[in-house]
Amino acid sequence: MTLTNGRRAGTFAAPDRDPRPRSGRLGWVKVIEDLDPVTQHQDILRITAGYEFPWDYQRALEFALFRTYCVPTISELLARTGEFEKRPQKRYDDTALLMGEMVEHGYDSPRGRESLRNVNRMHGRYTISNDDMLYVLSTFVYDPIDWIDRYGWRRLHPHERLASFHFYRQVGIRMGIKDVPESFQEFQRFKMDYEQEHFVFSEDNHRIGTYTLGLFQSWYPEVLARPVASAVYALIDDRMAVAFGFPKGSPRVRAAAEAGLRARSSVVRLLPKRRVSAGAGDPNNRTYPGYPAGYCPRDLGVEPDQSPRVN
Repeated sequence: MTLTNGRRAGTFAAPDRDPRPRSGRLGWVKVIEDLDPVTQHQDILRITAGYEFPWDYQRALEFALFRTYCVPTISELLARTGEFEKRPQKRYDDTALLMGEMVEHGYDSPRGRESLRNVNRMHGRYTISNDDMLYVLSTFVYDPIDWIDRYGWRRLHPHERLASFHFYRQVGIRMGIKDVPESFQEFQRFKMDYEQEHFVFSEDNHRIGTYTLGLFQSWYPEVLARPVASAVYALIDDRMAVAFGFPKGSPRVRAAAEAGLRARSSVVRLLPKRRVSAGAGDPNNRTYPGYPAGYCPRDLGVEPDQSPRVN
């Protein structure tokens, strides 16, 4: 199958070449409606993450990674590597940028393939269960969907939901993850069941959660450290709070934080359609201070001499 402009399915049509009429605030939705979420999932996800919801998508992925640390086998590995204790910002940046490269350029593009090689190289240094890998992959699909449903300036189009699933399913296959579910609903059930079974408290969960909370606080002036912690406690669900050993969040703080996020979306809804992608490598993104002069995908990740092999 091909795109309407004759390109191969899965390659992204440059936004300035999109056929008219595509004007107005919902112009990108009109583009998405004409794309197939199965064969053109890369095109759709790049629009969603880079043009329609770049801020929301980044925040959602931050919380998605945070969520995975509620699984003791995942947090125990991170604790043993020492990466979150020594280089939490770099660990976060590298993960976000490597995945962002695949979204922005496509997983089969030169930069996407280089990013995948780096991801596979890093994971290949450790013994990680297939189910843990599969669970982390599931958070990349469903956490942004859940976040945007709650706080986005519009609801996601059904094509956007399916495109996210098909995109990360293909990434998972290229990472060598086995038994990636074949349907959106089946993968969602796997995620829910996995959290029900594996979200339990451990000291490693608490340790990695605390390091990550400190990272979130470091993005803001020191005077805001306590309010940031209160907001994080309020925005995570009760199951996460128990798994991390964090205090239960204040309902009033949660209401205030959610009101602020929805107020932001009300403003964004009034803005014109974005015409330049804010995808991977945006120099104005405050969460990538480790690469002020830019980067190549091969620069990202744990260097071989930084961390011993952990079995």
